[in-house]
Amino acid sequence: MTAFFEMAGRGVLGFVQYLGEVALLSGDSFKSLATQRLRWKETVLQLHAIGVKSLPVVLLTGAFIGMVFAAQTYFQFHKVRMDTSTGPAVSIALARELGPIITSLMVAGRVGAAMAAEIGTMRVTEQIDALRSLAVHPVDYLVAPRLIAMVISLPLLTAMSVLTGICCSWVVSIEVLGIDSAYYLHNMYKYTDANDINTGLIKVFLFSFIIVFVSCHKGMQCEGGAEGVGKATTEAVVNSSISILIANFFATMLLSKIIPP
Repeated sequence: MTAFFEMAGRGVLGFVQYLGEVALLSGDSFKSLATQRLRWKETVLQLHAIGVKSLPVVLLTGAFIGMVFAAQTYFQFHKVRMDTSTGPAVSIALARELGPIITSLMVAGRVGAAMAAEIGTMRVTEQIDALRSLAVHPVDYLVAPRLIAMVISLPLLTAMSVLTGICCSWVVSIEVLGIDSAYYLHNMYKYTDANDINTGLIKVFLFSFIIVFVSCHKGMQCEGGAEGVGKATTEAVVNSSISILIANFFATMLLSKIIPP
């Protein structure tokens, strides 16, 4: 019994320590932004790496998510003769939940892993210590540019993913499932409003902070050579994904009170 409580206590203390380290990294990042110690060249490079290079996979994912969700929604609604309700169901689900979640998870898997691997490699090869010896704060050079790039890129990627998903769902619904286009579009315009879009964009704004801080923290705490880099990369993706899903639940409950569905 004593061993069990010791193990549980170590787990709780480790989790609290982890949260504290991420919070300190977040504070240093916001301090860097407030004091304008920014590396604009690095920020532009990160915008290309995070935004432009993620575009193909995000659009492809959004397209097929929209198509398969439209098909599944139609199959269920057709049982109760509500075929034309497929449009608003798809658009609202994509704007509020599926678009932000799927896009954030894809970006966390692609970009979060790259962040952890790159910074982790710099950590184990002592390049981060070299930055400190040159009077360059690692957070200013490594974290802040990635944070700015992610905050700008992820909402834009999500908007494009949602738009692509809606367009592809319309094509499948009209051309494959045989839904009347006029009713489909009319109901979509009628029941989808700005609150649905705003809710999704607020969520991805929050998710962008989670991806950057979790991934960069894992990279900067990396130890143990190549094996440590691989472990940090895996943990960055897993922790980011789990944190996004947990944060999504609480954001949904909170935003439902602030921005009525």
